[in-house]
Parts: sequence; structure tokens; C-alpha cells
Amino acid sequence: MSRADARDFEVAIVGTGFSGLAVGHYLKQAGIESFVLLEKAAEVGGTWRENTYPGAACDVMSHLYSFSFAPNPRWSRVYSPQPEILAYLKRVAADEGLLPHCRFHAEVRGADFDEASGRWTVRLADGSTVRARSLMLGNGGLHLPATPELPGRERFEGPAFHSACWDHGVDLRGKRVGVIGTGASAIQIVPSIAAQVAQLHVFQRSPAWVVPRLDRAYTPLEQAIFARLPLARRAQRAAIYWRNELTSLAFVRGARFAKLAERMGVEHLRASVPDPALRSRLTPSYRLGCKRVLVSNDYFRAFLRPNVELVSEGIAELTARGVRTVDGRERDLDVLVCCTGFRTNAYLSKLEVRGAGGRELNETWHGAPETFLGLTVSGFPNLCLLMGPNTGLGSSSMVFMIEAQARYAVQCVRALRERALVSLDVRAEVQRAYDEEIQRKLRDTIWASGCTSWYQAPDGRIVALWPGLTLEYWARTRRLDLDDYVQRR
Repeated sequence: MSRADARDFEVAIVGTGFSGLAVGHYLKQAGIESFVLLEKAAEVGGTWRENTYPGAACDVMSHLYSFSFAPNPRWSRVYSPQPEILAYLKRVAADEGLLPHCRFHAEVRGADFDEASGRWTVRLADGSTVRARSLMLGNGGLHLPATPELPGRERFEGPAFHSACWDHGVDLRGKRVGVIGTGASAIQIVPSIAAQVAQLHVFQRSPAWVVPRLDRAYTPLEQAIFARLPLARRAQRAAIYWRNELTSLAFVRGARFAKLAERMGVEHLRASVPDPALRSRLTPSYRLGCKRVLVSNDYFRAFLRPNVELVSEGIAELTARGVRTVDGRERDLDVLVCCTGFRTNAYLSKLEVRGAGGRELNETWHGAPETFLGLTVSGFPNLCLLMGPNTGLGSSSMVFMIEAQARYAVQCVRALRERALVSLDVRAEVQRAYDEEIQRKLRDTIWASGCTSWYQAPDGRIVALWPGLTLEYWARTRRLDLDDYVQRR
């Protein structure tokens, strides 16, 4: 029987993306082997397993978008494509000895905390359960596609799918294709399919800030140097890290830095699009960074092709044949692709998580999540969130943040074990003070400069992003302070 076949564990981890694998690594490093990684799919990979659309790639440089404990000297490019990142995660899972801890085809539906025993009972889709002292939710914020509620969407007769659920059985060659949305996936998909389709209509609600993608292939010599000289590889990672930290200043330290970045975005657009009318429609009206900043060298140039149209009129409805915009014009389509992002503020909505006293997490939050360090929630003992609220980034690498969170979560597990505690529950007043501090800091950032984005809850509170440097978050999560928690023996 493999480790994953048991029913009782010290730790249960939901998901096998970067978050789940990081927690698994640090548990093993701490000498804790009683844990299970619960994965709904047949293999590890998380977001990078699910998103297989044309052109899928990372917008953080490869040597930083990887684990500090599992460097990869053989990255092929400065920015890694999706297949390479997925292969990396599979290799890490194997090399770190995490596969025996994985239970695949194990979709989590919910979890209930028992106050007497201090244990979580995790409910799976097949009706089975798993019990664990600690529960780690590493299911991430980019796994529930946001499908637009458009009138008549059931009438469209052609294939229609979300970018995160790409239908590889649909041949786009010679087809009339509509792409709804101009966010992070669209700017990769549009230039990737423009040359093969007969006609491409890109429906834009609001233009995005796009900056150049300084991408290139690593030479065999560079790869050999990274492999043989660890110091060179670490220097490369450090250079990328500190460059990103400086970039973060544009978002969290005021308008002066943002204006410098905006000039770069304006020049990139001007150099890419010579037509002033088209350039005007691609120019954002909000401050750079208020919404996600995108990186691409070929997105703007795709609109110079005669078969690509930018549609900036709003969508009125879907018809059997295509899309009708508010000006009354109907565009005939064979295929419709929704590049409309994810339900980031409802990423736990499919899970029913009941903590102390039977309170349910989604009901407790009411769409406006409040946590301590984005990791723990008062009233939900022995629970840690990975990539939780207010830990996202406007720049830099989420993998750095994930490692900080995983180390903190493992400290919680060790405290339960070493102090013979039944439970750890963050104090309500500590959580409240932390949330007030975070929201106060967010008011002075570029993300609060007036636009509407997926960074926000329905009430306008910014709930997705960390209002500081990643170094600050690392410092705050470096050591668990048990005074922040109610300890029950």
C-alpha cells in the first residue's frame, strides 16, 4: 500500500501545482512523512496542466519562476512555455519523492473540522474521506474559469470554449474565430492563431497596458554555464529578483515610478502600431498597473494583419451564427473563444469548508475575504491557505511567495506536533488588525487608482494583491509567532 492509500494523515494538501509540491517538499525536509497530496486530475501540474491554449507561456522569467530548492539550468528560454513548466513540475514531483504521497482522481468537495479531536475530515467526490490534523488548500486562484453571462450564449451553434478549457479537437485553420477578452491569455492566443485562421475578431472591453517581452532562447553555452557553475545560476536568479522588486515600487510606492513604466508602454505601442486610429483604441485610459500589466512583443502587431479585427464596440448578444455588437452589426463566426479570466474572488466556492462551530468559510467571508498573512483564518483551526487572499503580485514571481507560505505552513504543523497541541487558531483581533493594515496600505497603491479589475471584491476592496515588496512578505512569514494564535491542548 502506498503512502497515499491510507485514511489518516498528519497533513492533507489539496492540489499538486506549485503550492502543493512546495508544501510537500518542506514537510519532507522537516522529517514529516505522514501527508497526502489530493489531486482531482491524473497527474501533477495545477494551472500549468490545465492551461494548454496556443502560445501559453509564463510572464515571469524562468530562473525566478521555479523553486529555489529545485533549480533548472536547462530552461530553453528567458520566459518558459507551458509544456516546459509542466515537465518541470512533473520532474520536481518525481525527484523530491512526492509521487508516492499523491492520490490522483481525488477531487475534494469539502472538509469539516472536529474541535474535540482537532482533526479535519476531507470529503472526496467519490464519497470517500481522508482525515488529517492539518489541512492545506493549494488549489490556487486560477482554476475556476469566468464565463461571461452574455445574452443568447446558448444559441451559438459553433464550438465555444474558455481558454482554460481549450478544445484541441477543434481545427482553427481557415475558420472565422472570435476571441472575447484582451487579458493575459488573449495576448498569447491572438498572435499564435492569427496566421492560421481565415478571420479573427478580437472583442475588447477595455485596452490593456502591454510592455515588451525581453524573451530569447538561452544558448547551449549559457545552459552549460548554469549547469556547471551554480553561482552563475544563482546570480541570474538574484538579478531577475531584484529587478522585479524595483518594478514593484511602481505599483506600491506612488506615481513617480509608474510614470516611467507608462512611458515604456506608450513607446512600445507607438513602435508596434503606426495607425493612429488603431493605436488610440489600444491605448488604456487608466494608470499602468491598475489592472494586470501584460508582456508581449507580437500582440499589437497581430492587429496589423488584414484578417485580424479589433472590435471595441460592446457585445449585445450571441446569435446562432456569431456575435452582435451594440451598434447592431453581426459578425459571423465558426468558433468562439472566451479569454475572460478566472473567478479569483470565489476560488474556494466549490469547496464547503466548515471550521469551529460549523461555520462555513465562504459564508464567513461573504465575498470579502479576511485572513492573517493570507494564510490562516480565525475560526478555522489547523487550516492554511496557499496563494490566499492579498498574497498575489502585480510583478515578480508567485513561486517566491508560495515558498514563503509553505515554510510558514510547515512551522504550524511542527508546532502542533512538538507542543502536543490539539489546534492552532489565529486570534480574531490579530487577523482584524492585519486586514486593516493591509487595506490601509492598498489605498496608496496604483491598484486603487480608479479602475475596476479582478483584483477587487464586489465591494471594491482589493483582495488579491500584496501591498508591498516580496521581501517584506518573506520577512513577515519567516518565523511563526505563536502569540498570534490560540493554542489548545
